[in-house]
Amino acid sequence: EGVAGPEAANNAAATSSFIPLLTLGIPGNASIALIFAALLIHGIRPGPLLVSEQPAVFWGLIASMYIGNLVLLVLNLPLIRLWVKLLEVPYAILAPFVVVFVLVGAYSVNNSVFDVGTTIAFGAVGYALRKLDFEPAPLVLAMILGPQLEAALRRSLIYSRGDLLVFFERPISAALLAVAVLLLLSPLVRWAFERRAV
Repeated sequence: EGVAGPEAANNAAATSSFIPLLTLGIPGNASIALIFAALLIHGIRPGPLLVSEQPAVFWGLIASMYIGNLVLLVLNLPLIRLWVKLLEVPYAILAPFVVVFVLVGAYSVNNSVFDVGTTIAFGAVGYALRKLDFEPAPLVLAMILGPQLEAALRRSLIYSRGDLLVFFERPISAALLAVAVLLLLSPLVRWAFERRAV
């Protein structure tokens, strides 16, 4: 029960994170953002029109979730002791193997050493961000959602002839902008209160 509970929650969270991607075209976390980028590379735009424009992709994703859970069930029940033993492997031994597999995978895509160098460079950037307590997930989301935000902003400004008040005409848009400002200011407010408490 101690293993089944967290695994069930993990599988439920992984599957439900596809909901905003498939319905709104918005990735919910860094992993889904990478899947979103891969779909865009292949000319598939997730969103409300995905079911009608690419039904094979949509239902293929749904089917893969069911198949994946069945495969996990078949693998986890007989091999649970092996997976627990793998957790006991020291990180100093496991990490080099992971790095080798990652670099081999990067090279095998285009048989290019440049891809390996790019992987190492972005790995170093991610490591530095993690050491400096920066979360890489918002950065990935910003890089992927940034072009969509710019296109929507451009369309809105063309429609309003450059009038920024168009974003405050509707109560929903004004409320969403207010929530966004509060979310941006909340870390500063929290930091100020913590500093005053010290």
